[in-house]
Amino acid sequence: MNIEKAGEQISMLRKMKGLTQNELGERLGVSFQAVSKWERGETLPDVAVLPDLAKVLETTVDFILNGGEKAIEYKGRISVSDMIDGIRHLEETGRLIGKENIIYRSAINGINQAMNTDIEEAFSNDYAFEAFVAEAVIQNLQMGAYVDVTDVRNSFKHEHFRKIVLDYCARYGLK
Repeated sequence: MNIEKAGEQISMLRKMKGLTQNELGERLGVSFQAVSKWERGETLPDVAVLPDLAKVLETTVDFILNGGEKAIEYKGRISVSDMIDGIRHLEETGRLIGKENIIYRSAINGINQAMNTDIEEAFSNDYAFEAFVAEAVIQNLQMGAYVDVTDVRNSFKHEHFRKIVLDYCARYGLK
């Protein structure tokens, strides 16, 4: 949490509501000096005041405290090994039901068409395989999943893909 950004957020929201510092203070039962200190990033509102502040400003406590940035809510946890296993299971499906089976061919053709690539090549090419693993991790991150960055650092053999995935992790607040 950045106290200065929280203060800027309070100031902006207050002004958008057309309130003076004094008017906001009166509604919350605090002095205009307290509001001024919040907005300058010197202090934060008392925990007991935060819900009322959010209500008056028609926002959430998280939105105020995060300085207007959306709080990250992860929708489950993934691991790189699960992504590897998932892609290997696709390969195993071809072996089990037959590579000419309509179910397998449809899955492979769908992936190839959507990604403009040949996933079957990745089954025998380590570099191409890792590209698919990286893509699977990134897709999950974009959908709100959490992955441990240590897992990323330890699981990718190729620095190129490790760096790409770690860059995405940083974008999504994972360090």
